[in-house]
This record gives sequence, structure tokens and C-alpha cells, in this order.
Amino acid sequence: MSRDPLPEVQLPRPFPRPRLRSTAAVFTTLSALAATSLFTGPSVAEPFSAAPCALQRTDAHHSEGVDTWNAAYPRPARRLDAVMVFLSFPDAAPRTTPAQLTADHFPVTSRFFERASYGRFTLRPHPLNHWIRMPRPSTAYAIQRDWNAADRAAYLRDALVAADSEVDFSRYDVVYFVADPDAPGVDSDATKVVNMDTPLRADGTDIRRVVTVFEKHPPDRLVLAHETGHVFDLPDLYHRPVDGKGDWDTYVGDWDLMGSQFGMAPDLFGWHKWKLGWLEPRQVVCARGRGATRLTLEPLGAGPGLPVTGAAGSPAFGLGRGTKLAVVRTGPDSALAFEARGPVGNDTAVCRSGILVYRISSGAQSGDGPIQVIDAHPHTEACWENSVYPPLADAPVALGESFTVPGETARGAKVRVEAEGRTASGAWTVKITAG
Repeated sequence: MSRDPLPEVQLPRPFPRPRLRSTAAVFTTLSALAATSLFTGPSVAEPFSAAPCALQRTDAHHSEGVDTWNAAYPRPARRLDAVMVFLSFPDAAPRTTPAQLTADHFPVTSRFFERASYGRFTLRPHPLNHWIRMPRPSTAYAIQRDWNAADRAAYLRDALVAADSEVDFSRYDVVYFVADPDAPGVDSDATKVVNMDTPLRADGTDIRRVVTVFEKHPPDRLVLAHETGHVFDLPDLYHRPVDGKGDWDTYVGDWDLMGSQFGMAPDLFGWHKWKLGWLEPRQVVCARGRGATRLTLEPLGAGPGLPVTGAAGSPAFGLGRGTKLAVVRTGPDSALAFEARGPVGNDTAVCRSGILVYRISSGAQSGDGPIQVIDAHPHTEACWENSVYPPLADAPVALGESFTVPGETARGAKVRVEAEGRTASGAWTVKITAG
């Protein structure tokens, strides 16, 4: 797959390592590594604004509830530092350099989050400039997508011990272990975030999760941004077929990075931006009760200073601080969301512009469809050449169209949305009716 050329950038170096330190303090207990699994235990909750449409966070893994923040995860509302540790193995001589693998993922990953957060969040990588040798051959770890817990624990244990003398893990919010992509035991389909039931203890800090990177060179587009989204408590939005055969993108298609890193419009849903703290309370409108709510929705990707296509098709500026998301509550743990999507920000390759409608369930687990896009054009498809799922590529309600959401009610009333017009600056005028 071709990639956009990356300009040369000067990345921060890893933080200096304290000289005096006990190797025995890498982690409190190796048994914690053998129990790696999805983290579902209780955690401290940080309250959000108690908006009427803010679904409550549930015990579901990566719940889409937005009433509180799960403090077990770092919240990306400030600068976060990430260390990249490059791991080689005795059974292979690396054919790439750490600098090449760093350029595979940065600055692309940082720029995605900078645009998605409207500049509210910065992810700063600190890559090592050399390989760290693992003690065992790559084939000894049986690396694969559905990784055996004991093999995975052995890999993490060896990686932590190998990196211990050079990395002060207490200085970083995110940890990437990047394996030599050409080692014979490395499976590029195995890249994932490993969550620990019991956090590892290293350098006086808890390590609750590690991103294990096994990508080929060059890698899948935006793959590291997708995995980093899990570090921030975002769920998988794809549908994994039971037998591994069939389409994975039936839930959200191209419309969110957590569905597919190959999407034409991979910007994070407005609901996710609300969850992460990138939208201010005034930028979310809760449409309640029967009757019509009229509002103006800015394109989701529009940030201060970014050009947006105006009503006449010419560039317009000045958007970024207005309303981004409209929500209709449909049940105790469910809601409908409405947002304007167009060719701006992370969505420059979008297939169709318009008002995107999707349903949210805060009780659904990651991978079980916690968000599902609703197709306003169920009998047509679009962008066959580039879309990950053409049936949803033309899902938005287009200018001048109206759409009644099937099967959804707000207090017993059907929900209807109309894309009435565009403003000179490129925003969308919308009417949402319940009844």
C-alpha cells in the first residue's frame, strides 16, 4: 500500500535513566503477568457534566458511557509521553532500523490525534534509537492474534527485563513494545493492547497496559492510532465474524478509526470526542421531548483555522467552536447521535458528506457493536474502490433530504432528521423531530 511521504521531524529522545536502581524492582510479581486479560475491575470515576443525554458508564469493557471518566485509563486531554522500545530476537538480524519503524507511525499518529482533539491533546513519542535484544528466539513466544496468556506473559516479562536498564517507565504514560517485523515468529496480525488485571510495577509506577506492536514494514495505515485509542478506553467498533470469514466493517464502516484504520473518514465519532473531553458541554445539544429541535451543526472535523467547504463550494473558515453533536436519549443505556461529516480534518477522503446518524449502547462490550451507524440510504452503495464497507459509505443524510430512523423511539415517538441547508461558513442547519 502506498503511503504519504513523511517530512523529517526531530522526535524527543527518551528521558534519561537514573543511574542508581535495583533490577529487582522491575515489577512486584511475575504472577501478575500470567493473569493478563481484559481489565474490568472497579476504578475511580471522574465526573463529567451531568447532561441529560450523557449515558452512564457501565461494567462493559470500554463502555460508551460518558457520565464519568474511568480513571484506570490516562485521559488524553493534555500532553502525554509515550516510549517506543524496539525488540530484536536471537533468531533474526533486523532488516530495518528503529528510525524507520518510528517513521512508520510518527508523526502520522500524533497528527491524527492533534486534529481529532482540535489541538487539545498532544501525543509525544520518545523512541529508543537502537534495538534491545530479547533473551529467546521470536518463535519461542508463539505470537498470534489470539495469544495464549502464558506465552504473552513470557513475552512481556522478557521485554520488561530487557528494557529495564535503559527505560525509566515512570516517565511515560504510554508504552509501545515494537518487535522486529522480519523475525520469523512475529505475526503482523497480533498487534494489540494488553490489559492487566493486576498492573505491573516498574520504577515505582503501575503499568496497566502495554501496546504490543508486530506490524510489518510498512504497516497498516493508522494502526498505531487505533491501538492507542484503546489505551484511552475506546472500544473496538468492528464486527468480528465468528468463523473469521465475512465482513468485519458492518457496524460503522469507514466512519471511525476504532472501526477500521483504513477508513475513508476515520475521525473519531463526536460521541468519542465528548467521552475523551475534546468537546465542551456547550458543543453537545440534547434534544428532549416531543416536537422539533432546530440547530446548526459544524462539520465534526472542523477546528479553528481549518478550511471547510462552504455552501457555494468554496473554502470557508472560522468554524471549530460551535455545536458538534446532537443527541436523543432513547433508553436508560441507549441514545441516537447526529453529527455533520465532510472533507475536513481527518476526513479529507470522505465518500459522502451529510448528517451521520448512529446509535450508542453503553452496556455493549467492545466488539459487540456499542456504536452502530444507521444507513440513510440502505438500498445504495458508494466508493467501491476505496471504502472498507460500501453499503455504509453513503450513510449520511444529504443536503435537502429527510430520514426517519427505523426502529428507534424517544418516549414512544419516532425520530426524524432533516438536513435543511448549509450556512455560508459550511455548517449544516438541521431539524430533529420526535413525534
